[in-house]
This record gives sequence, structure tokens and C-alpha cells, in this order.
Amino acid sequence: MPSRSTASTAEGRERRRNRRGTRQPAPRTTRCRSLKSGNAGWLPFGLLAAGIAPNLLSAEATSAGPLTATACVTSGVTLSLRNAWLFCALALVADSMLATRFGSGSLTHFRPFDIEAAVPLGSTVGLYLNRLLARRSRRMHAVTAVAEEAQRAILPAPPKRLGSLSLAVRYQAAQREARIGGDVYAVQQTRFGTRLLIGDVRGKGMGAVGTASVVIGAFREAAEEAVSLPQLADRIEHALLREAAHDRAEARTEGFTTALLGEITPDGSTLRLLNRGHPAPYLLDDGTVRALNPAEPDLPLGMGVLSARRSVPDAHPLPPGAVLLLITDGVTEARDSDGAFYDPIVRLSGRGGWDDPEAVIDVLMDDVQQWSSGHALDDTAVLAVRRRDARPAAHCPMRRLNHRLDGFSRLVRVRH
Repeated sequence: MPSRSTASTAEGRERRRNRRGTRQPAPRTTRCRSLKSGNAGWLPFGLLAAGIAPNLLSAEATSAGPLTATACVTSGVTLSLRNAWLFCALALVADSMLATRFGSGSLTHFRPFDIEAAVPLGSTVGLYLNRLLARRSRRMHAVTAVAEEAQRAILPAPPKRLGSLSLAVRYQAAQREARIGGDVYAVQQTRFGTRLLIGDVRGKGMGAVGTASVVIGAFREAAEEAVSLPQLADRIEHALLREAAHDRAEARTEGFTTALLGEITPDGSTLRLLNRGHPAPYLLDDGTVRALNPAEPDLPLGMGVLSARRSVPDAHPLPPGAVLLLITDGVTEARDSDGAFYDPIVRLSGRGGWDDPEAVIDVLMDDVQQWSSGHALDDTAVLAVRRRDARPAAHCPMRRLNHRLDGFSRLVRVRH
């Protein structure tokens, strides 16, 4: 029987595999289901029953044809292709039985042509609509696949481990069909330490995507060379202004980008933050949650030309086992039914013992979904960084072996 830890590890691997965007092709006969309501499959059967029941309960014929034909059309929109075929065949058989019973067909008040053609015509229209929706579903599937590849190219997942740090990231678009937007994140290991970026581009659509690609590209290039976070921010801002100076029909960059730049020293003990108009990160340590607000607020990237004053990075200790949580405003602007904003300090306090940054994100995202009843108003990006605990000396294999050898030597000396 597998242990509980083994089962949870397997579940974690499966969850991470799903998040990386593993795509499974939809079955050929059910691809159009993504465009249909899963709770509407009863509708054609209800219409068919409503048309047939009066004829079965009464000795006098009624006009069942219109409802039967409507049921056939509805089946093409709400059922898979195979089930739609079966339903239309059932409707034709039912209509033929009614025609045989009453001798003149189910549409006694209509012309003979209408009697013969109503249900077959409805079946034809329903099956045509089914194929039309299936074709549209395949196109959407292809577009979604391209969007997923674009997201992986622009926002690749960071390594799970960098030195003494464990990392996890999550991106969730406000619209389920979307796979990419204006929220950005990046992690880069440099000679200065591990440098972090999380940001939010103003605007939506491909303009925001273009700006996001500029921000991430500039960050990755400058993170290796800029000796300080202010210099790194200046390099990114220069790239944004350079793109904005080009033809807007080609560049399509947005006006500004809120960003939070972080740097964790190589030994993992110190965290430096430079906030350019972005929501403050949170430090989770031993059941407490603290917002790391900037001492000097600064303008977002792309708006630095409006002020010559620049803030300096804030330094914070990063204790072993602590988790740094970087978010976008999709978290803090989530509202409940009363209009109250989500507060990570209130909602996450008291939940200590975070051994995995992935677990922190799972709890946060589930809590935000519960708080907002699943109604996301903005894209959400979350980057969690945990400084792993220093390995206790008693757990070191070599120290444990040396300790046992020393004990064995002392035992031998005592016996002699």
C-alpha cells in the first residue's frame, strides 16, 4: 500500500503536469462539446416528450410535428454528433408511429408536404449545426494551442530550484479561453544573486502581450549586467521608451508597466526589493504574513520621465523556511459578494509550515476563487520563492556516519 507522502507526491506531479499545459486532443465525436452547455442535454428529450405525450394520452391527434422538429434542431446544438444522429432517428421513428396510429400523420392541421417534411428537415438542420459547431470548436482548439505555445515562449516556467531557493509560479487569465495577457514574471540567476520580476502591463489584448515581451526580454538581457536594481529598472524602462518611439502600428506598446524587481543574495539571507508602482509582496514566516511595502513609492516603468527622483531598494532579511509571495493585482482586487477586497494578510495568517511554494500558491488561488465566487476580474500571476531550511547537522549523512564510527571506536576501546 503506497504511503500518504508518495500519493501526495504523485498528485503534485500530476497537478504540475496539467499546469504546464499538457494538451490532449479532443475526441472527434465530442469536440463541439466545449461550445455547448453541459446541462442542456435534456432539452431535446423534453421537447420530444412534450410533443408526443398529448398524442399518447389522448385519442385525438395533436400537432406534435413542430415540437419534434424543434427537438431535432436542438439536439444538434446540445448533443454530440453520434447522440444527435441517434436522437434524430428516434424522432423520425416516433413521428412515423404517430402517423401510423392516426392515419394522417402527427400534423393533422398542416398540408401533406409539411407533414412529411417537418421532422426530416429539422433533423437535417440539427446535424448541420452540429458539424458547424464542431468545425468552430476545432478552430478554437488550434488557436488555444498556439496561445499556449506563445505563453510558454514568452513566460517560461522558472526552475523548481535555484541554489538554496525553491520556486513556483502560476498564471491564470481572467477569461478561461485566454492563455496569455499582460501579467509578466521572470526569474534569472546572476552573479549578483537570484533576480526576480513580476509586473502588470496596462491594457489588454495583443498590445499588452507585445509590451510584456519587451519587458521580459529587457529584464533577461540586463539582469546579467546591471550592478543594482535601479540600473536594472532603468534598462527595462529604456527598452519600453525605445519601443514606444517606433511606429505604434508595429510596436503596439502600452503606456506603462507596474513592476516589482527583487534580488536575493547568493547565500539567500537578504532580499532587496525595488517597487515601481506594483502591489507589495508578502513574506510568510512561521504563521505570520507581512506586507513588504516600499519605503519610497516610485512611478511605474515607462513613466520615469515624469520625475527625476528615484527610490532606492529596500533590504529585508529572508529567514530559512520563509516564503516570499509576489503577486499581481488580480489577487488583491478580487472582491466578495459585499464588494470587500481580498486581503492576503487576513486570509493567510496562521497557516504556517509551508514546505513547498507550490502549496502556498494552491492555497492562495483556491482562497481567492472562494472569496470571489470564481468571478475573476483581472489576470493573476503569482510567484512564490521559499528559502529552504538549512540542513541540520544530525541529518547530514557524513556526520551521521562519522558519529557512528566514533561510537564504535569508543565501544572497542572500552571492551579492550
